[in-house]
Amino acid sequence: MSEHDFASTPLWQETLAVRPRKDDHHSQRERLRASYLTLRDNAALLLAENARSLPDFTVHDISHVDALWETAGLMCGNQIGLNPAEAYVLGCAFVLHDAAMGAAAYGMSVPEALGQQRWRDLVSVAYFHRQGCWPDQEQLDAPPAEIAEACQATAIRETHAEQARRLVDQPWRSSAGNEIFLIQDVQLREAYGPLIGDLAASHWWSVDKLADQFRQPKGSLTWQPAEWTIEPLKLACILRLADATQIDSRRAPTFLFSLRKPQGIARAHWRFQEHISRPHLDGDRITYTSLRPFPPHDATAWWLALDYLRSVDQELKKVDALLYDLDRNRLAARAVAGVDSPERFAELFPVSNWRPIDATVKVSDVPALVETLGGEQLYGKEPEVAVRELIQNAQDAILARYAVEPDFTEGCIDVRLTETDGSWCLEICDNGIGMDEETLVRGLLDFGTSGWSSTRIRSRLPGLASGGFQPTGRFGIGFFSVFLLGDQVELITRRYDASVADARRLTFDSAARRPLLTPLPERGRAAPGTTVRATLKANPYDIQGPLSRTSDDRLGQLIRRLVLENAVPIRIWEPGAAEHETVLPFTLDSGSPDEVFDRLYPSLTDSWRVGQEKQRLQLRDAFAERATEVLDESGRRIGLATLWTDLNYQGRGDFRGIVPVNGFLADQTYAFAGYLAGQPSRASRDKAGLVANQDQIRRWLHTQEKKLRDIGHFGDAVQLELAGMLHNAFKRLSDDIAFAITAQGLLRPADVAAWATQRNEVFIASGPNVAVRTRPPQVYRYLSGKNVLLPDNWVVLSQRSAYPPLADAFPDVLNRDAEYEFARNHPSLTWEKLWWRMSGGLYAPFMHALCKAWSCTIEELLAPVEQRHWSDSCYLDDEELDPVWGYLLHRPTIAS
Repeated sequence: MSEHDFASTPLWQETLAVRPRKDDHHSQRERLRASYLTLRDNAALLLAENARSLPDFTVHDISHVDALWETAGLMCGNQIGLNPAEAYVLGCAFVLHDAAMGAAAYGMSVPEALGQQRWRDLVSVAYFHRQGCWPDQEQLDAPPAEIAEACQATAIRETHAEQARRLVDQPWRSSAGNEIFLIQDVQLREAYGPLIGDLAASHWWSVDKLADQFRQPKGSLTWQPAEWTIEPLKLACILRLADATQIDSRRAPTFLFSLRKPQGIARAHWRFQEHISRPHLDGDRITYTSLRPFPPHDATAWWLALDYLRSVDQELKKVDALLYDLDRNRLAARAVAGVDSPERFAELFPVSNWRPIDATVKVSDVPALVETLGGEQLYGKEPEVAVRELIQNAQDAILARYAVEPDFTEGCIDVRLTETDGSWCLEICDNGIGMDEETLVRGLLDFGTSGWSSTRIRSRLPGLASGGFQPTGRFGIGFFSVFLLGDQVELITRRYDASVADARRLTFDSAARRPLLTPLPERGRAAPGTTVRATLKANPYDIQGPLSRTSDDRLGQLIRRLVLENAVPIRIWEPGAAEHETVLPFTLDSGSPDEVFDRLYPSLTDSWRVGQEKQRLQLRDAFAERATEVLDESGRRIGLATLWTDLNYQGRGDFRGIVPVNGFLADQTYAFAGYLAGQPSRASRDKAGLVANQDQIRRWLHTQEKKLRDIGHFGDAVQLELAGMLHNAFKRLSDDIAFAITAQGLLRPADVAAWATQRNEVFIASGPNVAVRTRPPQVYRYLSGKNVLLPDNWVVLSQRSAYPPLADAFPDVLNRDAEYEFARNHPSLTWEKLWWRMSGGLYAPFMHALCKAWSCTIEELLAPVEQRHWSDSCYLDDEELDPVWGYLLHRPTIAS
């Protein structure tokens, strides 16, 4: 809409325009009109600054304000009329509602305007979503530029309505030091300013809030006609819908699009609005049409247009329902035409060379989905997982309270297992932050999101980031694991700063049914915090019960197994116990080797396994002697472990290495003893990758090799067991590390040349028939287990590979000969393809040494094997046994 075209709209003409004939209220009307035009001129400069802060957004300048007069007229139609006072207030709200969409409206930097607490909370969430981890204090103080820019845009968008309310009374200083207000008429500013500010802010509120805030009409000013009363609710509804429906090509000019070059979802917004023509009213439906078809490359914009106009349709219907329920005059526009199906929408927004089919994922039965994905299908039949998740949530709740209430230091978690009339119940109680009803419904019960990373939850608990809060659990997602324990679940919660009357009780009969939310009965006074109580579907001592993986059927052992480090005390109440045992706070990254070992593999002196304690202490001494640290780039410990090797063969306990995620058990492995910090590799968090990168793991492996050599624990057996992993990690093998067995004994890289020089053919035995036993080093028949004597020219490479997660960190594919990668796509097995596959493992050092000893190439060794169609096999002395498959390699000069 070009400048001042708003003055030709019916709404303006009927209210504030100069009357062509005698006007009994000329002076009153002129005062309002002059004030509005002055406001419009002043605000136009401010609105022009919006594009500096939000360049990817569609047009939010004075042209958008002017266009609202037109769309407001569409909303009103012939059903609703405005008097000049209402038109003035509404027009001022038009001007101000988006005037704070730029940093210039704040009079200070956006972070300063937002406040340090809210800004840090915003940065914290943005950092988490982009980096996958929570920022430390230094990163909060100086976030990366792209995160700071994104946060500024988010802050402006989320606070612009709130700031718009303040603009009425916000002064600016002229060069002469005089105050400048957007509304310069003092009496109008003081009389109408609060209402204008509230209306401007209200376009960002929920529809339900409008009735509470704007129910009462306002009388006219003393110098105005008595009938110029104001109905705020009517104006709020008109503003809300005029703003939502004002989308067309005027807000996304083609040339401006080419200048700004918006990307991502912003580009799609520009593209679909660029297509839209001026809307019109058809009956009670507002109708949009496209100026031109949408080609395939604009399909995303087409779907965005449908989604956006569906949201407009919902707004129109909500407002209409509100006015109808309050027995107020309804607006003329009550729905959007054509949005009920993609096919009908395509009649108004045609497409070219493609067909819109609504193939989006739909969930028709949300409770059933939650039952499916919230229990066994996500976590497996592992009820102990639920205990882990609930304790994590409880600890996070306490740490959140520490962050927002620094004087609170007495956080504690209680875990109880009780039995009543044959029914078992597990209860986990914390005295943490607690939840109000909004958080309970929008955070905890919003399956599929983690509430701590939600801006909605953060806004209700300002100061979490400033207080150093970094959650470890997945509040919301993790809660639904409770249904692994049982279908009947009760949750009682009270926010830390709320009254007793604000406590809420949430009960489930199953995840497939909608829960019941009620106030807590008067007789049940709830302390601040949250209690989750699950009635167990299986006896805790059964094979499917939560204690099934403990060796002594004690709740304490389960908790100690799952909780490897904790920031708050955990009090454990065994069934029927009068007193509790306490798991004191502990951090793995600062404990001594003995302390870490005791936490990972706790003493069992109180159980029937007391006889194994002496052996456990011996293993602890061995661990303390051998374990070395894994350090991140800042020097912080992210692991303390030793390559387990021969210790694997000692003791009857479970001394597998542990991969904790945020201090809680996620995975176990035979690759090492001790712990290496992990990060979840799937939603259930029962498998984990390592936090450490390859370089950090290599440094640890180097210290481990040196340590084992220094203390005399790097013998032949250990070398054979570690050769494959060390080769994959370092892409080479030290000359003195045994990696194969021949008839003459162990073979090391330094020995291959001399051994091969004395032979004209070598048979590399492979396949399942023969294998290497490391303790003591021998070759044996895999099926019978009998040791075998190798012929003079045979060699068997160690087949011992690393266990995950170390194997995952160094897969042999990373070491394959890059010069032969082209062969990976050969349709059949060629010698090049075979070598590319072989070159990642221990075949590489052997074959390279063999080529050097025989002065030949890989091709000269493997091409003849291909010509024989990979049919090489040889027999051991016992001809009755099956042949052994492998690769028979000939010295080229002899073969010729």
